[in-house]
Amino acid sequence: MAVSSINERIKAVRKALNISQKNFCESIYLSYSFYVKIEAGTRNPNERVYELICNKYKVNKEWLITGKGEMFIETRPDVELEELMGIIKELDPLFKECIIQQIKLMANLHKKSNIKRCQAQL
Repeated sequence: MAVSSINERIKAVRKALNISQKNFCESIYLSYSFYVKIEAGTRNPNERVYELICNKYKVNKEWLITGKGEMFIETRPDVELEELMGIIKELDPLFKECIIQQIKLMANLHKKSNIKRCQAQL
């Protein structure tokens, strides 16, 4: 199904990501009232809004503006991982160790929060 207006395409992105209007607008640094007007078609987004959406959610800018192409830019996780590893390799060894420890802590917290969500659903 083709989405005809840019306002509808922005809404389609949000829905494809399964994000509320409130969380979506906060993630791209827009006020809720302004964002709701964009979705309703009473306000038009500007270049800054396009850039924020595309950068944050890896949306294909051509699709967002014209409707041509795919909604999302395909990214290979291994490319992102390689990029991250390249950044980490260049760090001072002490700082590198701190980053690795923080990642481990965050992964552990994420794992625990997922377990709690699963238990709450049972």
